[in-house]
Amino acid sequence: MKKLCHFISQYMGVMVLAVAVVSLCWPSSFLWIDTSAISPMLGVIMFGMGLTLSPQDLGVVLSRPKDILIGCLAQYTVMPLLAWLLTWAFALPKELTLGIILVGCCPGGTASNVITYLAKGDLALSVGMTATSTLLAPLLTPMLVWLMAGTLVEVDTIGMLLSIVYVVIAPIFAGLLCQRFLSRMTNRLVPYLPAFSSLAICWVVGIVVSNNADHLLVGGLLVVLVVMAHNICGLGIGYLIGQVLGLSDSKKRAISIEVGMQNSGLASGLAAIHFAAYPLAAIPGAIFSVWHNISGALAARFYARRDTLARAPQN
Repeated sequence: MKKLCHFISQYMGVMVLAVAVVSLCWPSSFLWIDTSAISPMLGVIMFGMGLTLSPQDLGVVLSRPKDILIGCLAQYTVMPLLAWLLTWAFALPKELTLGIILVGCCPGGTASNVITYLAKGDLALSVGMTATSTLLAPLLTPMLVWLMAGTLVEVDTIGMLLSIVYVVIAPIFAGLLCQRFLSRMTNRLVPYLPAFSSLAICWVVGIVVSNNADHLLVGGLLVVLVVMAHNICGLGIGYLIGQVLGLSDSKKRAISIEVGMQNSGLASGLAAIHFAAYPLAAIPGAIFSVWHNISGALAARFYARRDTLARAPQN
């Protein structure tokens, strides 16, 4: 079972891509699942994140406030501004603009910690940034969405705040409590959580894509290109920020990956809950979920190869 779970988590990007293709070509394969299932699935993913966090991980926030501050400032400025600039540059319609902005204003994605580990980045910094940006999300995500999309659509900031608390914060704290008081059971579950989270992300992508397959097939290529540019620019600018500030290479890698990889499942969930009148708003989050796992895996391979070349003897 552990080998199977390791295989699932290792090839999550491939699985998410396969699910996206299946749900796009044969929407009926996922249409039987109601979109209301997205929020509980996200809650389960966040609960798993809470189970895997330790007091030492949370202690990073207090022991390295400067690094965490740099990372979170980059997270909540680079990606929202990139989202706004890209939607303006490509003159996207209102619904897709809203979806791109939602992705840009969400916290870092949970898969970023795995990618940072594979890229030999500063894993403690990555975990600390993910935890901090997630805890700040109930305040910052609704506020940023309102600032950037409030002129396009009516944004229920209080409703979004409460949704993030219910879907993200409460499950994380429930996981922390289980880890504290049911540690024996929790330790048995932890090895299986990455695979379980990977499957839940696949389900979310399948639900969103299948429910919007017709719209995606009509204007999907431009949206895919914008989403890819959003992610790649985030990865590059995150690394550049570390370069300008003179941070170590491991920190630059962690910040790059944290900035570029968003909790896009949350973006799709918020779109489905609060912007149901604009169904296309959920599409960018679904595409981002597919692409950032692929680009993250490629980035990790690039960094690992660079390390190998650096250690190779020079002739």
